[in-house]
Amino acid sequence: MDYEKLYDVAEVELWYKANRPPENAPQIKTSADAYKLFLRIWDDKTLDFVEEFKVIYLNRRGRVLGVATVSKGGYSSTVVDPKVIFSGALKARAAAIILGHNHPSGAVSPSELDKKLTGLLVESGNILDLPVQDHIIVSRHTYFSFTDDNIL
Repeated sequence: MDYEKLYDVAEVELWYKANRPPENAPQIKTSADAYKLFLRIWDDKTLDFVEEFKVIYLNRRGRVLGVATVSKGGYSSTVVDPKVIFSGALKARAAAIILGHNHPSGAVSPSELDKKLTGLLVESGNILDLPVQDHIIVSRHTYFSFTDDNIL
C-alpha cells in the first residue's frame, strides 16, 4: 500500500479579514437599520427583477462584520442553502445574523415557504449558537420584519 497517496488530501482554508475596526462598522439596532443597509447594498437594477437572498453578519454589539449574497434566483424564487449561510457566519466569527431577501413584485407579505425557511434557519442557528435576529423581506419602498411582526 502506498501510504503517501493515502494522506494526499485537499486542504481546507478558513479565513476572514476585517476591513475596518469593529467600532467603525455600522450598528444594527432595529429592523429599519437592517432595511436601510440592505437597500444600500442591493443592486438597484435587480431589486425589482430577480429574487436574491442576503445575510448580514453581526458581532456581539450588533456591529456589521460583513454582508453576503448567498443566492440569486428567478422572478419568484431563489434556492437557499443553510450551509452557505452558516459557513459564512462561522468564518466571520459572527455572533448573530440577519436574513434578507427581496420580493421583485413589491409585495412584502411572507409566503408560507418564507415562513418555513425562516423556521429552519432559526433552528439551525440555535444549534450553532448563532441566533437569527430577524428576517427582512425587502422591496424598493417598504419592508417586512419577521421580528417586528412577532413571527420570529
